Amino acid sequence: MKSEQAIVDFYIYPPVGRDDWRYVFQTAQVRALELQMLNRATLLDMANAENFKQAVDLLASSEYAIGQSGKNFTEVENILRSQRTKVRVLFADLMIDKPVVELFRARDDFANLRLAVRRTLTKRPLGTDYSSDGNVSAEHFEEVFEQENYSLLPGYMAEAIERAILAYYQNKDIRQIDYAIDNVQAEYNLSKAAQFKNVFLQGLFRIQIDLTNIRTMLRLKYTDSGERNVFLRGGYIGLERLKHGLDIDYEAMGALFFVTPQHRLVETGAGYLASEKSFLGLEQQCEEFLTGFLKTTTQITAGPQPVIAYLLMKENEIRKVRLILTAKKSSLDTKLILDRVS
Repeated sequence: MKSEQAIVDFYIYPPVGRDDWRYVFQTAQVRALELQMLNRATLLDMANAENFKQAVDLLASSEYAIGQSGKNFTEVENILRSQRTKVRVLFADLMIDKPVVELFRARDDFANLRLAVRRTLTKRPLGTDYSSDGNVSAEHFEEVFEQENYSLLPGYMAEAIERAILAYYQNKDIRQIDYAIDNVQAEYNLSKAAQFKNVFLQGLFRIQIDLTNIRTMLRLKYTDSGERNVFLRGGYIGLERLKHGLDIDYEAMGALFFVTPQHRLVETGAGYLASEKSFLGLEQQCEEFLTGFLKTTTQITAGPQPVIAYLLMKENEIRKVRLILTAKKSSLDTKLILDRVS
């Protein structure tokens, strides 16, 4: 397969493409907004704060500030959701190429699918907690699944449902639902990026596939699973290398991936997993690697790349704030928080 013989002709990150002068104003706007994002020092101060209240106080001068009337987690969650909605609306407004907006909204369509298919196949109540940020409204989504009339959904969603159902009933293994939907989503993303002839999106989605596969490899290894054919196709890392990683010691993984841009990520993540029995180090490394790629868009003077990068970096910032405050609310050990965010 072509995806198993991927040729990497770059050192760490793939190219981000050329300038697109239609996006002069949009690029300038996100550059200004990037300056307002939380810096690393603030996030570390939050992680090192003595308690939840002190961590919240450190956000007082930011857009995440909470009124003095109450500093409970419900209020925090409302603010974080509001900020996520705000950045997604801004992204939709700034993007001239509207099909790209639809592509990123599809992330929530697939997230809704994972939830709904799991509930349907395991005979659990469907519920009403679907995201409204996808291309398909939460109300329509719930109606489709109640009627089991999947033809009313876009083609990529109907295909994902069909594959997930077939995969589940092979062994009635609920994990196969996620694997099947992840595969359809990866294929959908790559096909759209190719259709748009967007070099940056092609690189982004292939990196995301690699990071997903590395996570899968280490989780399968840690649980001593016999699964071998659940890796996503289309990334830069060959599938045989990933499968080989299941059969070697954690200490040897760095050498196995030495010829790949992710060798430091794998070595550090595997080492942390072996010593701490935790995936925190791996998640931190994956996040850092992807953010590093997004930051390479600084070489673009004008184009959609910086706008897309800002959306993803801002969403990541929101997740970090939520993670830190959740950990502080639960009185988790500061070292664990730092291992995940620093």
